[in-house]
Amino acid sequence: MTQVDTAATGQDGPRRPDTGSGRPAPLRRVARALSRPGPWRRGRIIAALAVLLGLLMPLHALVTDRAGLGSLVETFLPWLGLGVPVLLVAALLRRSATAAVALLIPCLAWTSLFGGMIADKSRPGDSDLTVVSHNVGAANPDPAGTARDLASSGADLLALEELTEQDRATYEKELADAYPHHTVQGTVGLWSRLPLSGTAPVDTRIDYGPLADTKPDDVKLASTRALRTTVATDQGPLAVYVAHLGSVRVLPRTGFWTGSRDRNAQALAEAVAAEENERVVLLGDLNGTVDDGALDGITSRMDSAQEQAGDGFGFSYPAGFPVVRIDQILVRGVRTDRSWTLPATGSDHLPVAAGVSW
Repeated sequence: MTQVDTAATGQDGPRRPDTGSGRPAPLRRVARALSRPGPWRRGRIIAALAVLLGLLMPLHALVTDRAGLGSLVETFLPWLGLGVPVLLVAALLRRSATAAVALLIPCLAWTSLFGGMIADKSRPGDSDLTVVSHNVGAANPDPAGTARDLASSGADLLALEELTEQDRATYEKELADAYPHHTVQGTVGLWSRLPLSGTAPVDTRIDYGPLADTKPDDVKLASTRALRTTVATDQGPLAVYVAHLGSVRVLPRTGFWTGSRDRNAQALAEAVAAEENERVVLLGDLNGTVDDGALDGITSRMDSAQEQAGDGFGFSYPAGFPVVRIDQILVRGVRTDRSWTLPATGSDHLPVAAGVSW
């Protein structure tokens, strides 16, 4: 048997592979660990997105309204909170402590803006007046059934929007017993248990723009989509406005088109600003949320019934799966006791209701 002379070879046994590092294995493992990004160095892009989301919510008014982008963001502003769990999952998968901490910013922003909406803010007791507003829908297949449902709500004041010429008689017939007083101006109307006076249309500068060819003829040709009247109450006169502002649409050339709505909102804001009565209620489909800057001229002078005394967000559109509240009850000089939505009718909007007191 041939033996290897270790003294001649200078080796004490089998030779280990040469890694070329020149460092013992424990030091190499430490070096590799230190060279890898730690939890505070990973996920910087996720952290940046979290910070941007947290800034977008409170600073939404700074978003450009080019192609209606600002209005679109403000319409779905509460839903931006869904970005938090999405980014949280990404942070966990990336095992990023930096991203997890950064997510505190959008969490705090959303809570400060909308946390109060979750709680029930209604007040116990009876209200002086119950008011209901409903866009009954020009394509409503059952206007008679809708009228009966609304009459059963017990509302003292019932505002209807998007009334068509052919359906007007149906609503007048079905609501006559419950509401001895009513007025219809163009496509909006008010039915009341209390006397009305001083009724007049409100010029909202109608211009359908690129929607002129897409609206039903009976709605398109109407020049009046807002009214103002005085309701005689036991506590004195109450000015009531009913309005249906222009539609908003996503169009190929113009993006999120809000031109008609914005023009109507400005005109309605001027009418509300000139209102001399201290007690005012505005009912209607404003085609915008109270966060939308286009409605600032109105919301700066009036309070949202839902924000004052609602339970949750009170989304009203679309009726099948409501995701936004564009049907509004706004008040000035009176107190809102509670605010809620009514069950769906044949319309694509839900009715909204509120109890108000002096």
